[in-house]
Amino acid sequence: MDVHLVIDNNATHKRPLIPNWLAKRPRWHVHLTAISSSLVNQVERFVARITEHKIRRGIYRSVAELRAEITSFIEQHNADPSPFRWTKSADDILSSIERFCAYNASAKA
Repeated sequence: MDVHLVIDNNATHKRPLIPNWLAKRPRWHVHLTAISSSLVNQVERFVARITEHKIRRGIYRSVAELRAEITSFIEQHNADPSPFRWTKSADDILSSIERFCAYNASAKA
């Protein structure tokens, strides 16, 4: 059975120890995510949600108290989860990328 490992595209994964370890394990397939990937965006969005709903609204007298509040938020969220829904179609996203590239190409000229 193959093992697929999804990791961020961080330089620490390129140190000789990691590629050497992976080279000895042909069943392992590494997939690097781009810094702006949707997975990273979702994680950042979830952390922002914790910040908005708990951290900014509270006063914490200790790290343990803060951790307990974050854990409570995560448990409540997981009790009634909702999937992330894209609001743009693939065509809309590609059009946005095209506009971005065109804008940057004209800025360099």
